[in-house]
Amino acid sequence: MLIGYARVSTHDQETAAQAAALKAAACERIFHEKASGGRWDRPELHKLLDHLRSGDVLVVWKLDRLSRSLRDVLALMEQVQDAKAGFRSLTEAVDTTTPAGRMMMQMVGAFAEFERAMLRERTKAGLESARNEGRIGGRRPKLRPQQQQEIVRMVTTGKKTAADAARLFNVRPATISRLLAQTRTGSATTKS
Repeated sequence: MLIGYARVSTHDQETAAQAAALKAAACERIFHEKASGGRWDRPELHKLLDHLRSGDVLVVWKLDRLSRSLRDVLALMEQVQDAKAGFRSLTEAVDTTTPAGRMMMQMVGAFAEFERAMLRERTKAGLESARNEGRIGGRRPKLRPQQQQEIVRMVTTGKKTAADAARLFNVRPATISRLLAQTRTGSATTKS
């Protein structure tokens, strides 16, 4: 069964031209959607994917009607493949029901995987470079080292409770608890 998917980005646009092309391509059922291609929460698309059965073919007028993100297109292609269904774009030469179309999608997938691997590699190199320069990621600590030492001293000597120290330094009690726990484990490891 050929199943069409027609999507426009805004509510004032119409899917009529896409639907006509899908009907001309012999689609027996057409799902219409008015939502951005960048959004993942598209109810009609999800209904269509749930409706796909083995041997069905998902047909779109143009590839960007399915999604604007290559990563999303590949994720959707995986779902179509898991359903043992095919995919066809009417305006691009993409048809996974043919050997050439399957090869094309595999090549697109391989390029996307390569791009993700390169991104991970660049990110890792950037983080390592930052670490070598003495910069570390994450949120800055709420308390400077001198403040941390003062809090530990006040609480351990009994001058202030943890809650009082939290109010005094304008932090949450959980911050004080973590600081005290780190101090206890740190002092335990330095003794051994």
